[in-house]
Amino acid sequence: MGAVRPIRPNSEPAANPTALHDQAMDNLRFIRDAMENAGSFTAVPGVGGMIVGATAFFAAFAAHLSAGPRAWLAVWVGEVFLALAIGLGFSARKARLAGNSLLSRSFRRFILAMAPPIVAGAVITVMLNGAGLTHFLPAVWLLLYGAGVACGGAFSVRAVPMMGVAFLILGAIAALSPVAWSDALLALGFGGLHMVFGWVIARRYGG
Repeated sequence: MGAVRPIRPNSEPAANPTALHDQAMDNLRFIRDAMENAGSFTAVPGVGGMIVGATAFFAAFAAHLSAGPRAWLAVWVGEVFLALAIGLGFSARKARLAGNSLLSRSFRRFILAMAPPIVAGAVITVMLNGAGLTHFLPAVWLLLYGAGVACGGAFSVRAVPMMGVAFLILGAIAALSPVAWSDALLALGFGGLHMVFGWVIARRYGG
């Protein structure tokens, strides 16, 4: 029989606890980033959307009674800024209650996807107003807002892109409708659709 070889203790040094900690933190950061990249923007405000819809009904009524195109446009521009303030305020509130940051990566992707059609709508608004063609604005607003919501909705909950498609359909109807229907269609879109989908979002996704 051959000689039995003595068992030698492992001569490799023990792993450095600091290195293990750093590796664990790197893994946690990777997992967090992967989850954030895969996640959707869920701070879309349902209640805020319903409030925006309610203010849009009042704006449509006031615009319909306005003295002329300038006053009509002023009413709707004021409604845009009011809706923006309400939307951001309720989004921040919903994110805070969920323990999340509003300025998350999913929020930035949502905004970056939604921004180009909205910016295009602002530029076209200035152009058409300068040319005295404000009667085209309802269709332009509904179509481009719908495009922006549908694009941004790719990074959000299912109800958001569905709302974008609904706005696109309504915008197409507005493009083929008489000018006299403009305020009613804007009320139906920015008022009615916001209220309906805001209720759906609030019920299914909270806030």
